[in-house]
Amino acid sequence: MEINRIVACVCENGEISLIQEPIPELKTGWVLVRSHASLVSPGTELGGWRNLFSKRGAHSNPDPRKFGYSSAGVIEALGEGVTQFQVGERVACIGYGFALHSDYAVVPQNLCVHLPDSVSFEQGSYSMLLATALQAVRRANPEIGERAAVVGMGLVGQLSAQLLQLSGVSVIGWARNGMQVDVANAWGVDRVLNMKTQDSVDLTCGFTKGQGLDMSVFAFPGSAGDTWQKNCDCMQKSPDGHLMGRVVVVGGSSICLKWIPANIDIRIAARTGPGYHDDDWETGRDYPSVFMRWTTRTNLEVCMDLIARGKINLDVLTTHRAQLMNATSSINEIRDPDSILGLVFVS
Repeated sequence: MEINRIVACVCENGEISLIQEPIPELKTGWVLVRSHASLVSPGTELGGWRNLFSKRGAHSNPDPRKFGYSSAGVIEALGEGVTQFQVGERVACIGYGFALHSDYAVVPQNLCVHLPDSVSFEQGSYSMLLATALQAVRRANPEIGERAAVVGMGLVGQLSAQLLQLSGVSVIGWARNGMQVDVANAWGVDRVLNMKTQDSVDLTCGFTKGQGLDMSVFAFPGSAGDTWQKNCDCMQKSPDGHLMGRVVVVGGSSICLKWIPANIDIRIAARTGPGYHDDDWETGRDYPSVFMRWTTRTNLEVCMDLIARGKINLDVLTTHRAQLMNATSSINEIRDPDSILGLVFVS
């Protein structure tokens, strides 16, 4: 008997629609999950809410696009060869095209992780972005007592800032609107500024007491524009005038290098860690931990542990909640894109 599922889709004109389709075949190494919550990241999933809303009313009729990559729920069935899970267990799931905004998801087993009893489905739905932020912080190699700027305080920026502070780093957040400032202050960021209304260079130099930043995390999509130069103006500088420090790009920021900023180490953080997009690994094969300690899966396990121990504040990041079955009307009622940070679909 064929069983259908409900999947949320986004159209080119910004409208959200719901479609019915057969639940995909449960292949070897995959699990079927009844989803209870999924997280929408407005900046990456929908191309930016401002862009999405500006397209509304456009005369186009594209095919709806399924979206979503971070969810949590209960395992309903196991594919052949799955040994890590049992039916009825609570899990967090990730993966573009797998952990969709839907009532059922079919996901490779290594892109799932057990959900601790104290972690809610809504908190578990942050798994993809939290692991992405964790991988970015690992790439930054933080040391206790260092100073960092997180440029762009969307979801990944907020999470990166929290993880950096857990690592003993003093953090100043560069937010893009007042709502992001308020949220960062709510969870306890060391310092935060609004790039649109405040002098980011002056305030950051004051934050570092004139010593400069050890590192920065660029956590927003699109062109960095003059933000890159402002960041350079805040980095440490050697006696001969060379800029020093590390910059991690995690949000797809585009940086134009007209000259090589001597001794600034620019690093790219690739999603959630090794294993993601390796088909064999995702369905069950693992890398020897003695050679590769931190994979996508072990990063996810760390994330769940941090949430369970109350080290990461996710609840303050959720600004909107909506029933999956009411996704179309719920999204249409949101008129101010700057009011959105974390949007969770529940089913």
